[in-house]
This record gives sequence, structure tokens and C-alpha cells, in this order.
Amino acid sequence: MAGTSKSEGRTGLLNGLAAYGMWGLVPLFWPLLKPAGATEILAHRMVWSLAFVAAALLVVRRWAWAGELLRQPRRLGLVVIAAAVITVNWGVYIWAVNSGHVVEASLGYFINPLVTIAMGVLILKERLRPAQWAAVGIGFSAVLVLTIGFGRPPWISLTLAFSFAIYGLVKKKVNLGGVESLAAETAIQFLPALGYLLWLSAHGGLTFATEGVGHAALLASTGLVTALPLVCFGAAAIRVPLSTLGLLQYLAPVFQFLLGVLYFGEAMPPERWAGFALVWLALVLLTGDALRTSRRAARTLGPALTESRAVAPGATDPAGTIGAIGATGTIGATGTIGATGTIGATDVIDATGGVREAESVASGVSGTPGGAAVAAASGVPGAPAPEAGVSPLAKP
Repeated sequence: MAGTSKSEGRTGLLNGLAAYGMWGLVPLFWPLLKPAGATEILAHRMVWSLAFVAAALLVVRRWAWAGELLRQPRRLGLVVIAAAVITVNWGVYIWAVNSGHVVEASLGYFINPLVTIAMGVLILKERLRPAQWAAVGIGFSAVLVLTIGFGRPPWISLTLAFSFAIYGLVKKKVNLGGVESLAAETAIQFLPALGYLLWLSAHGGLTFATEGVGHAALLASTGLVTALPLVCFGAAAIRVPLSTLGLLQYLAPVFQFLLGVLYFGEAMPPERWAGFALVWLALVLLTGDALRTSRRAARTLGPALTESRAVAPGATDPAGTIGAIGATGTIGATGTIGATGTIGATDVIDATGGVREAESVASGVSGTPGGAAVAAASGVPGAPAPEAGVSPLAKP
């Protein structure tokens, strides 16, 4: 049994490394699609992503969620909003990479956890611990330093960070699994994207059919590039503690930053280094505070959850999800699930180990490709998955 658990843990860790590694290295892919412009690449990404995930869902015969979604106008409206926001996110990211702004794009995903926390305070009226306030304050100072360094606000970084934070909020409320959610969003994007490609073709601007078979194949592979890391992430999310995913999340922007500086040769004047240093300091404070909270949660909740499962085994969740979370110490100190890696007051663990989830921003996984919702509660600041099309523990 222990051997199986260790094997599952290794599999989950490898999948997590693969997912964040692919998202971190994706800046190498978008330039390969030139001479296609950012808007054409974005449209192809929408069209081919739908084709890929639809084929995957056909193979596993998992379509029941679609009928349920169509019968719920409010959730469908939220999916439309999510599709619009992630369109902005994807478009800005592709343009930024192909225009020589990889470093600034990476900054967007470094500051995303700070933006998510700020949204939790402003929108959900959450209360922060002193270390979290300090991290947000340092992050704000970093933006001011970078504004001076750039000679303008770092709008690429801010657009990516805020769009993905809003996306996470909306996705939490929709509560669909990763692949299902991507299918729903790209289904909404499909007709406008296809219409744009047809219009571009009619005006002689479409590169898909004019630059050779290799170019066409690369454009078609945008669906695979979008969906494959998401599948790996889903496999990781159900096998490793979310606190681990919360640390792995920084691999993607670190890789992007290194690519921008070392491979693409983007300039890093002293004021830009100072801004990044402040952001990294804020993230160290945030992560350290979250890990301390997580350890306290393990000591507080572990025995209580074990006892509740022994007293009422029939009432516990059949998959053992909550028990596993308690064992790894990934639930907030009071047994509540936080919106931004903080402790929320509305997500309460029942005596039997079940979870009553109120609608809040999640720094956790909204779902996995298997469709099973995973309780989001590492206490670690959200784990944005660049390019995934999933919620912050669960994108460019």
C-alpha cells in the first residue's frame, strides 16, 4: 500500500514538472509560427484546441456535463465571461512573446498570486495575515519601481496578471473540470475564431495554406500545446499535495524569465532587476507564511479528520479526497478553504470530513480532467498554470 502511494506520488510529481515545464518553455514555440501574426495564431489556437479536447472527450465518452451546463444559464454566462477573459490573456501573451517582451510576460505570472490576494480583499472582503499584507505592499512597490524602469506602467504584466486572476474567480464559480472547462470555453471561441480565419483568407492574409505543410502543422499543433500540459496538470493535481503544486507553480515564470534574459537576450537594466527582486521577496514572504499555515493546519486537523473517519466511515467522501488533504496538511488552519491561499470564513469542513464549499476565488484546483472537483486549500498562494485554461491552482 505504501509502495503504491509512493509510486502515485512520483507519478504526480513528474506530471506536475512536465506541466509547468511545458508552460515555462512555451515562449520557444510561438515564434516558430511566424510569419503568422498574433491574432491569427490566437484564432488557430481556439479552433484547434476545441478539436483536440472534443476528440479526447469523445474517446472517454464524457459529455454529460455539457447537457447540464446548457440547462444552467447562469453557469453558461460565466463560461462566456471566462472565454472572453482568457482570450485577452492568450492574445496578449502570444503578442508579447513574439514582440520581444518575454521577461515582462513572465513578470505577469510572478505577480499573479499577489493580484489574486488583492482581489480576495477587494471583492470578497477577505482578511489577510500580516505577512500577506507585507507581500502585497512589497508587490505594489515593485510595480512602481518597474514603472519607473520601463518609463511606463508594465501593462503587459498587469494585463496578464489581472486577466488570469479574474479568470480564476469566474472559473471557481463555474466549477467544471479542466478539460471540460477548456472544451466549453473554446466552443464559445470557435465561431468567432473560425470567422476571423475565413475573413483573413478572403483578404489574402491567411498563412495557414500559403507557408507550406510544416507551417500548417505547427498552427494545428497549437491545440496540442494548449491541452497536453492541462492533462499532465490534472494527473498531478490528484496525486500530490496542493502545497507541492503551489511551489511548482513558480517553475513556469522562472523558465520564462530565464528564456527572456538568456535565450532571447532581453535587456535587464538595474531598475528592472530591482523591481523583480522586490517581487521575488514578496513571493518568498507569501510562500513562507503559507507553508507555516499549512503545517499548523496539519497538526490541528489531522487527528480530528482521522477520528471523524473512524467514527463515521460511511459518511466520509468515497474517494478519500478530504482525508488525503488533511493528511498532507493542505487545509487552512481553521479548517477553511481560502480564496487566495488565505483562510476563508465560508468553506467549512464537516465533522465527517466533507466540504461545504461557498463561492469564492480559489487558489486551488477547480477540477481535474477526470471531472472530480479537488478541494483547493494548500494555503500556498495560487498555483497559476500558464497556458492551461484552468483556475489558479489548477495558463499564458
